Amino acid sequence: MPHYGQHHGRPPQRYPASAHPRHAVAAAPGGYAIVHAGRQVRIGPVLFWIVVGSVVLLALWTAATATYFAFRDDVLTRLIARQAEMQYAYEDRIAELRAKVDRTTSRQLLDQEQFDQKLEQVMRRQSLLESRTNALGTLPDVGITGSIGKPARQAPITDFGSSSIPKPSPISDTVIFVAPPDREARLESRTPNRIAAGPTQLAKNAGVDNVITKLQRSLDQIESRQVAVLNVVEESFESRARRMRGVLSDLGLNVAQMEAATPRGGIGGPFVPVKTPSSNSASFEKQLYRINISRAQVERLNRTLALVPYRKPVVGEVEFSSGFGVRTDPFLGRPAMHTGLDFRGSMGDPVRATAQGKVVGAGWSGGYGRMVEIDHGNGLTTRYGHLSAINVKVGDVIKIGQIVGAVGSTGRSTGPHLHYETRIDGEPVDPQKFLRAGVRLGGAG
Repeated sequence: MPHYGQHHGRPPQRYPASAHPRHAVAAAPGGYAIVHAGRQVRIGPVLFWIVVGSVVLLALWTAATATYFAFRDDVLTRLIARQAEMQYAYEDRIAELRAKVDRTTSRQLLDQEQFDQKLEQVMRRQSLLESRTNALGTLPDVGITGSIGKPARQAPITDFGSSSIPKPSPISDTVIFVAPPDREARLESRTPNRIAAGPTQLAKNAGVDNVITKLQRSLDQIESRQVAVLNVVEESFESRARRMRGVLSDLGLNVAQMEAATPRGGIGGPFVPVKTPSSNSASFEKQLYRINISRAQVERLNRTLALVPYRKPVVGEVEFSSGFGVRTDPFLGRPAMHTGLDFRGSMGDPVRATAQGKVVGAGWSGGYGRMVEIDHGNGLTTRYGHLSAINVKVGDVIKIGQIVGAVGSTGRSTGPHLHYETRIDGEPVDPQKFLRAGVRLGGAG
């Protein structure tokens, strides 16, 4: 019995041979049949759907591939652009960080250079002030007597208004500098990690500035003390020179002639001229030069005054028994000229020279009894009479305060005393005039 497939009750449709399609798919019992050129190939349903699925997948794959190739250029362009954007952003970030590192390093270099410059300025100033302190240390103390003594280096500065001359304290006791570490060693690493590791010494700008400020403030105080010392010393020398010239003028002495006749100080040595400060020199150097000139003048005037008999011939309290001028003669009871001063004393009290000079008389001299006469140059002479003993001889060079004899009562005398005379060009003048000059100079016996 012929099989008609699934067409129940209906005979299969037949086509003429010429009307059959070349390819045809017809349903067959339990599957599908493919007719080709009159031949029939039967396919099961599983294989059929596998073939259909494969065709569909191939079609989808073809469509996807076509779409991919159609749009791949845009996708690649966007991907490349995105990658380029990310790369540029990364490079910009790196460049920004690198610039930040460079700025930080440059700032560190600038801060270090500024610190080094400030520190170098402070150290140069310290060295200058130390040299000035050494120069001030060579200045003598000018006492009220005009004598030149050794400088008191350890005298503290307490009061600028006191009579003593203040001395500057040593700079090393006030400022202590520590040499800065090597700059290249600190700037050897310039990586961001080194910068972010923590604050370094250079990062503490405020602290460094405070230290520099304190150092400069301390140096300012030292410099002000040095200026005060210079002012006090200069004023002391100038006032001393004025006072000594005034005393010589009041005594009726020719100051220029006496200074010219005064022996020069020192013994010898090579001649080294004093350097005159230039117009560009600091005020300290100029003032120090003026002080040295005034100091030399005071020393020359001191040598001149060493030949002026303004000191007392006896030690201790002065008690005059007779003054200079007209008095009643103790022997005759008549007015007579007394050419000197009588200093009351005890027998054997030492009699001292009132100025430097040379002994021109030593022996018995009429009413003077035993007498010593000293020539001080420039027409000045002194006489010491009524001595009980003479300790010098003619031609001896006498120093100030040297004992020339002893108080006595030889010659025309009524009791132990010293008859003291001062003469200018052989004419007696009041010795109290010279003693008052000694008081003005602050001279002690």
